[in-house]
Amino acid sequence: MKIVDVETFSVAPRWLFCRISTDDGLVGWGEPIVEGRAETVRAAVHELADHLIGQDPLRIEDHWQVLTRGGFYRGGPVLSSAVAGIDQALWDIAGQYYSAPVHALLGGPVRERVRMYTWVGGDEPGEIADAISEKLEQGFTAVKMNASAAMSPIATSAETDAVVRRLAAAREVLGPDNDVAVDFHGRVSVANARRLLPLMASLHPMFVEEPVLPEFAGQIDSVVACSSVPIAVGERYYHRQEFTTPLAAGVSVVQPDISHAGGISEVRRIAALAEMSDAVLAPHCPLGPIALAASLQVAFATPNFLIQEQSLGIHYNVGNDLLDYLVDPAVFRFVDGHVERPLGPGLGIRIDEDAVRRADKTGHRWRSPVWRHTDGSFAEW
Repeated sequence: MKIVDVETFSVAPRWLFCRISTDDGLVGWGEPIVEGRAETVRAAVHELADHLIGQDPLRIEDHWQVLTRGGFYRGGPVLSSAVAGIDQALWDIAGQYYSAPVHALLGGPVRERVRMYTWVGGDEPGEIADAISEKLEQGFTAVKMNASAAMSPIATSAETDAVVRRLAAAREVLGPDNDVAVDFHGRVSVANARRLLPLMASLHPMFVEEPVLPEFAGQIDSVVACSSVPIAVGERYYHRQEFTTPLAAGVSVVQPDISHAGGISEVRRIAALAEMSDAVLAPHCPLGPIALAASLQVAFATPNFLIQEQSLGIHYNVGNDLLDYLVDPAVFRFVDGHVERPLGPGLGIRIDEDAVRRADKTGHRWRSPVWRHTDGSFAEW
């Protein structure tokens, strides 16, 4: 069996899909994307395809090593995301070849269902309460919310109080038996994080995500040490070595994105690395159906897995949502805030190829918003 073609598709709202086909008719799908840089990653995928054409798709690890290390200049989000989508597609082909779901090839399932969380918006406590109530009625037992909008480098008392009030409003609706994760989204400076986290501890967030920007990972130890709140990092890390400093500092949750951090192959290694530090895996995934399917395959085979992010209905998905590109959307049917173990071969989903090809004719030009502080200077989004 040989790889004969590698295609890419720019699909709304902000995704890039990859299709790898073989000479015996098997087809694998992946999702290589850096949000806001889809065309750049697309070019990288087609550069890497030069190595793949004519090769055996089942040599997944060998391809991963060549694609990540075969160039003198390595790493970074574009290359690792291009490799991630290719890696997903190769695992999808392997599962179909062996008539097994990917999690079976990774050692078999360690659980029968995976807990999911959902994002809630709302900038005011009342809006948060209403949004969470709606998600609880849908059966979810965990939500994630942003801590704040743009925040001053040294927050005012009012800004600090607003973060705590919104979390308190969320906790009141959730009660003691449901969970809330809080995303700092890199908007919070190290100084602000050290001030906020102790104030949030009594409200018992499941974890606080990305409390400092990745470039300040050297200061994560002071953030971990300032409170008992579990700290989560990793959505903007692209290789297992980037997790060593945060894990040594005591972070509790790692959040690699399967479409950014080298795909299924590398996320499995990151999970094993985290397990050595008694940390758990909660993959980042505000993306499309292929990324979610790949994340779930890892979740079902990973002992130190915690919870899975998913983007159904998220505010980014204007016009198209992740179910729009599936032949059978029931595979992502959530029951009591969980998804059951997929039994289909490969990634366990069937992509509606006609819908994908139609979407690619229009494509998209999604870009990250640019925020500014009240004085006109750049603010982290």
